[in-house]
Amino acid sequence: MKAMVLHKTAAVNTNPLKLEDVDRPEPAIGQVLLKIISAGVCRSNLHMIEGDWLHDGVPSRFPIIPGHEIIGEIAELGDGVDWLKKGQKVGIQPLWTTCGRCEYCLTGRENLCPRKEITGETLDGGYAEYLLGDAMHVYPVPQGVDPELSAPLFCPGVTAYRAVRKADLSPEKTVYVMGIGGVGHVVVQIAKLTGSKVVAVSTGKEHSELAYESGADEVFNPGVKYDRLGDHARKADSVIVFSPNQDAINAASKLVKAGGNIVLGVHGGMDRINFVDEIQIRGSVIGPRSDMYSVLDLAARGKIKIHSTKYKLSEANDVLNLLKAGKIKGRAVLIP
Repeated sequence: MKAMVLHKTAAVNTNPLKLEDVDRPEPAIGQVLLKIISAGVCRSNLHMIEGDWLHDGVPSRFPIIPGHEIIGEIAELGDGVDWLKKGQKVGIQPLWTTCGRCEYCLTGRENLCPRKEITGETLDGGYAEYLLGDAMHVYPVPQGVDPELSAPLFCPGVTAYRAVRKADLSPEKTVYVMGIGGVGHVVVQIAKLTGSKVVAVSTGKEHSELAYESGADEVFNPGVKYDRLGDHARKADSVIVFSPNQDAINAASKLVKAGGNIVLGVHGGMDRINFVDEIQIRGSVIGPRSDMYSVLDLAARGKIKIHSTKYKLSEANDVLNLLKAGKIKGRAVLIP
């Protein structure tokens, strides 16, 4: 099969992914083999490929095939899998599998499992023609969900859903969403479903347009240094941060009002926060299976939609360069 393979981390402008012929995997007991229809391109893939996360052991091995948001068609069933069917369209999210026994798995927080496997980081991912999945962690794709455009439901979708849940939103509140990219434009849509006023924070014209298309009530540009907050300072009940810019993360602490909360979905620290303001800072990372099923239900009912652009699998390096330059509107998906 064809796959885009990473042999060592390097800047994406050096084209580190190589299109190669690799052995097609065979499903073991409890696994399925997917013929991939589409795979989303995430900024996390960019960080991993460029070596930003090597100090955290990501990726865990070389060579590796990146990609952690996938829709495919079941090509083969491993022994013991009798609740899925060949030809069925299913998705895989970053959470490839978990131990199922630890305190996190047993309390609905399996995304925090210390023994979890991450698609495209600890094992091969979706920048390929075929992919193995743990049958307990694949999700049937509902009717009406376009399999070529909707693979990002399995990362931006579940990631956005969990972040909104942590933001404690309701109709009388105002939430600021920072970073209107692949995840942020879905955050806007899900936050609107809570009845809250949604203010998008964006420094780019295309991303501002996407924010309005996604249902934002207001968009404001704080400047490239995020230092022109004006009347927006201390107006947010909640701030959800999906901008990987440290200036944006720092600005979140100036937008939130006393007693509010900040949901941080990217790597970065916070500036000094005064304890007397009782501001809560919450991390948010992907989501457990229960969240994933909720996202698919929303998509099936037309409540959320991914803005996706299709590219060929062989164009993965080019797409990553566009993503790094901020030239991807919404999400890019690779089609084998």
